[in-house]
Amino acid sequence: MTGHPESLYDAVGGIDALRRLSQTFYQGVLADELLAPVFAEFTPTHIEHVAVWLAEVFGGPDRFTTDLGGHQTLLRSHLGLRITEEQRLRWMELMSEAVAKELPEDELLRRRVIEYFDWGTKIAREVSADPVGTDVGDPGPTPRWGWEGLA
Repeated sequence: MTGHPESLYDAVGGIDALRRLSQTFYQGVLADELLAPVFAEFTPTHIEHVAVWLAEVFGGPDRFTTDLGGHQTLLRSHLGLRITEEQRLRWMELMSEAVAKELPEDELLRRRVIEYFDWGTKIAREVSADPVGTDVGDPGPTPRWGWEGLA
């Protein structure tokens, strides 16, 4: 895209920006009455794992795949959470606030990032309805999201 870096990863500011985004977001989540129970098993390493996942999705290094188990591991981590639509929408509200606070003031960039989260949270909600231990099959490689959406 003219005027933008090639990847969303570069446009958001790389891994440091994604760490700040994750930190800001999870501060809100853990203080939120509706969402905190979903994250009862939360640890500080979760913030780093989310930042590494987002880096890969947005066109950065593939460390989630090489170091943390890839797409299948991410899907399995949502099994049994039974995420409701109300929780998903609240998650989106808090993430939108974090995006507005932490990412560059670029309307297209922010829109593409939020579109990814909307798409991804719908998948997470669907997977979360299945019990822990469900075989998620081979979901394929980590999805990539760019200026035109799902690549």
